[in-house]
Amino acid sequence: MTTPRYHLFGIRHHGPGSTRALLRALDQLQPDCILVEGPPDADDSLSWLVHPDMTPPIALLVYAPENPMLSAFYPFAVFSPEYQALRYGLTRNIPTRFFDLPQTHRLAILDAATRGAIPAVWLPPTLDPNAAPPAEPPLEIPLPPARFDPLQMLAEAAGYTDGERWWDDFVESRRGAGGEVFAGIVEAMSALRGSLPPLPDVVEALREATMRTAIRAEIKAGRQRIAVVCGAWHTPALIAVEKTAKSDAALLKKLPKIKVDTAWVPWTYGRLTYASGYGAGIQSPGWYHHLWETETAIPARWLQRVAALLRENGLDASPAQIIDATRLADTLAALRDRPLPGLTELNEAVESVFCAGNPAPMNLIWERLIVGDRLGDVPDALPVVPLQQDLNKEMKRLRLTPQDIAKLNATAERKGRGTPTLTLDLREQTDLDRSRLLHRLDILDIHLGEVVSQRGLGTFKEAWRLDWRPELAVDLIEAGMWGNTVFSAASAYAQGAADSAADLPTLTTLLESVLKADLPDVTAYVITAVQNRAAVTSDMDHLMDALPSLARIARYGDVRGTDQTLAAGVVEGLVARVCIGLPGVCSTLDDEAAAAMYTRLIRTHNAVGMLNRPEQTEAWRGTLRAIADRETSHGLVAGRAVRLLHDDGQMRSEEVGTRISRALNLIAPTAAAAWLEGFLKDSGHILIHDPALYTVIDAWLCGLRPDVFQALLPLIRRIFSTFTPPERQQLAGRAARPGASHAAADSEFDAERGEAALGVVFKLLGLTDETGG
Repeated sequence: MTTPRYHLFGIRHHGPGSTRALLRALDQLQPDCILVEGPPDADDSLSWLVHPDMTPPIALLVYAPENPMLSAFYPFAVFSPEYQALRYGLTRNIPTRFFDLPQTHRLAILDAATRGAIPAVWLPPTLDPNAAPPAEPPLEIPLPPARFDPLQMLAEAAGYTDGERWWDDFVESRRGAGGEVFAGIVEAMSALRGSLPPLPDVVEALREATMRTAIRAEIKAGRQRIAVVCGAWHTPALIAVEKTAKSDAALLKKLPKIKVDTAWVPWTYGRLTYASGYGAGIQSPGWYHHLWETETAIPARWLQRVAALLRENGLDASPAQIIDATRLADTLAALRDRPLPGLTELNEAVESVFCAGNPAPMNLIWERLIVGDRLGDVPDALPVVPLQQDLNKEMKRLRLTPQDIAKLNATAERKGRGTPTLTLDLREQTDLDRSRLLHRLDILDIHLGEVVSQRGLGTFKEAWRLDWRPELAVDLIEAGMWGNTVFSAASAYAQGAADSAADLPTLTTLLESVLKADLPDVTAYVITAVQNRAAVTSDMDHLMDALPSLARIARYGDVRGTDQTLAAGVVEGLVARVCIGLPGVCSTLDDEAAAAMYTRLIRTHNAVGMLNRPEQTEAWRGTLRAIADRETSHGLVAGRAVRLLHDDGQMRSEEVGTRISRALNLIAPTAAAAWLEGFLKDSGHILIHDPALYTVIDAWLCGLRPDVFQALLPLIRRIFSTFTPPERQQLAGRAARPGASHAAADSEFDAERGEAALGVVFKLLGLTDETGG
């Protein structure tokens, strides 16, 4: 009987039981060659797996340098069979390589299909993207199911409802299993594939043809003990490689190619789960890690970790509960005829004993332990694109590495959901540099985090919620075309964005980003673009939206040290254009547009006041008066214009009273209510301290016909709902006492009470001398 020259080890991706059995089988076989499912494009990068600073979870990234969005990740955990098989071979100097279909072909096929060169439902026999598709597709390829799970099918045949639990029972929990388990896997998969029609997936056929070709090449090279490590599903297709040489060669002929490169990136356990969208994902990477690293007393040690986590989060978890939960899990496993308590039994024991039947703490256990928050690391010496090299250096200097972010996120999680990860004080140089880096990355569409609003921060602080994701590596590679450093790349990208900006708000948003990112070389360029666009735009909304942030910079600069003069010119032009065009715009507003203009009017008024330039202030006040004088102006905006002029001391109470009386009595009741809302909204104090205005409005309300009053009541209630509770209380008290509005005006001044009040005011202002005088 001929001894087989290659041995099939069908594994489950990221299964610790598969890994233990595989390592035992490799020790028994003592292979002279190891072939592992994976992209041969990365064979030159495998030596990094034995680097002392390479810490799983990690992922191999294969990408097309000319189009980095064409990419594929190959994640590895410390308990992944492929990872351990590769290290087994590399540490023993055994020839070890990947033997799947190279990504140079797979990405080319994907690219051709995306571009339409290969129709989505079929492929020509040669898979040549440049070949004209025939009128009749020679090979029909119905799209495969979104997710085909052979383990689930085997589990259902065995009476299980969960494929992962079935695999746990028969593979992961059989801690003493060795090579014999793989023979059973091949037999089970052969029976399953034999009972199904061939899957209509040409790429899978290409993959298996490539694997058979690689095995034949090693046999031809004289290998005697070839270890073939691949997904269990593929093993039946690799049993008789000698019989398929001709058909494999024909299938693999003239495959399209694309240039690819590789990199190693950190990964997370959260990205190994089904929920992340990972096709070969697992449910519980944290639990699998525990199975991998724990040799004895697996349930008890797991429950110790659960208890520690609960105590860290302020929940009770005693040693007695650990003992009770361990006994309960063992009992459940015995009742279910399981060799050891699995995760299901342990979860049931935890919920019963530690949580007293309350499922809420189980969410914490799931996130922190069952899935886990473990983050990998890769050596600093790894070759990377220059942009990533510069970013890595900056992140390390500013303590914003993925590991740092993971720690910050864990701290924020303990404080409560929604808590910002990092609050920066922009007066401190390190925090200012962090803010600049994060904003520069945002400009490059590399979103390491987002700014979140938080009360009480003031202008000198900035709150961020950071979120490092492994996929950012692809974004970095793509952004590398703009420059070799974050600064230069962000500058070049911003200049290109300014050239292609579609409208003024896009430019002003870009300008604000450029200022926050401290890109002085491109700031003047973007400001020029803003000026040029503002000179020709007729959209008043855009002009007004651009003004407030620029006015603040022009008046005060900012904590980042931005040059005030940079924004002064563009602000002057914006104010002039707004003053000229706004009155006409306010004459054509419907109710919805008027509500938006109301907010813009207030923001623009505040911006002009902030500038504190007499010529611009006078021009703006003239604009407000023009809006107030126009009979065609929407009442909401006209009322607010009058109010702003009154608050600035530009319109006396007598004139305001006259305008209110005219607005309330000469226009339709609905329009009058809108005018009144514009004048009074958010500020009931004016009615409390100005009896004349109170009298005018009171008289108008009392003079409304009952039917009109009923129709306007919702609008009036909406106005008064914007007042503070004390304001509403005072107004209600005054309304309940007829004539009270005049009491304050008619009463004589009480000098004695006034002097007592002045003494308190002087003390508050620190104006009293040591004797109290």
